Amino acid sequence: MFPRGIPLQKRLFDLLLTLPGLTLALPALAIVAILVRIFHGAPVLFRQTRPGYRGKPFQIYKFRTMNNQRDSRGNLLPDAERLTRLGRFLRATSLDELPELLNILRGEMSLVGPRPLLMQYLDRYSPDQSRRHDVLPGITGWAQINGRNALSWEEKFQLDLWYVDHWSLWLDLRILLQTAWKVLRREGISQPGHATAAEFMGSPPTSKKP
Repeated sequence: MFPRGIPLQKRLFDLLLTLPGLTLALPALAIVAILVRIFHGAPVLFRQTRPGYRGKPFQIYKFRTMNNQRDSRGNLLPDAERLTRLGRFLRATSLDELPELLNILRGEMSLVGPRPLLMQYLDRYSPDQSRRHDVLPGITGWAQINGRNALSWEEKFQLDLWYVDHWSLWLDLRILLQTAWKVLRREGISQPGHATAAEFMGSPPTSKKP
């Protein structure tokens, strides 16, 4: 069920774009699914529990971008080492995000909003940073068109909070149009040495003047 507290016009905006978009994306979804099955094996989809609106957990869907290679002890190799050439292409073009359209139809995500991060981050946010969950998470967002993973965590969260405080349908439309341009330019896809970004361990405490 669509969560209470989210503006109805935002939900209608998402459905108006997602329903025809999903139809148009079906050929791309099928091709990517076949390629992932060939090069990465099964399962084709990556599923993970993420915090959504008000921190409520949901299952996010993405195309797999990494293989299952392990070390001599049977442990999975670091993400950056398991990210394949196909996976890099899918992330660079954001094709790995296409299955998240299903999350939008289910009312768990929006086209635009702060990216859904990891469950373990919930206890690491400051009270102000936690406000990023006052809106639905999105496939793209204000932080994604203003630096993406080239930003520090603090910069990303500041941009997320700016979006929460200034949301409008016009802003969502602007972000979607700029996202298309950023995808074409392939900017800020990952931090050096990481498949996406370093783990968020919490913001350093702010020093107070005596």
